Amino acid sequence: MSITIRRASPKDAAAYARFMSHPDVYAALMQLPYNDEETWRTRLTESCAPGKTDLPLAAEVHGEVVGSAGLHPVGPALRRRHALTLGISVAPEAQGRGVGSALMAAMCDYADNWIGALRIELTVYTDNERAIGLYRKFGFDIEGTFRGYAMRDGRYADAYAMARFHPNPPRIALPADQA
Repeated sequence: MSITIRRASPKDAAAYARFMSHPDVYAALMQLPYNDEETWRTRLTESCAPGKTDLPLAAEVHGEVVGSAGLHPVGPALRRRHALTLGISVAPEAQGRGVGSALMAAMCDYADNWIGALRIELTVYTDNERAIGLYRKFGFDIEGTFRGYAMRDGRYADAYAMARFHPNPPRIALPADQA
């Protein structure tokens, strides 16, 4: 199966609304039921605006968008510019077929080799073993547990805080006489 990873755009709104509306997808994320195309068009337009530092990605298989991912600043605090938050989702029909790994590889490459991010953070429900396995595969470690983190299907669900540090943070090479 050939997976194409590319920058997402507002034209992907219908595809995002389609797979984000699936109960197996929104239940694993901080999304709500009843996603709609216009909401996704607005979100994608905002994250793709000139000057934004977000990286929205789309995964395509046979020309159909089956996954999404994003790297986002953790907030406006200048002292946290070295950290990004990560979000990822894969349509149910594409899960277990390498789409999540392709998206994670692209985001880690971008963070490590193009913008020099030191830390990538995410939250994941403690019972989402498949996602936790994917994150561990890419070097993420559990840093803590959020009890009662979010309402999910009528119950409060716990979540892990996970993070990954740049495996080889960039350094300026010193001349031999200064090393």
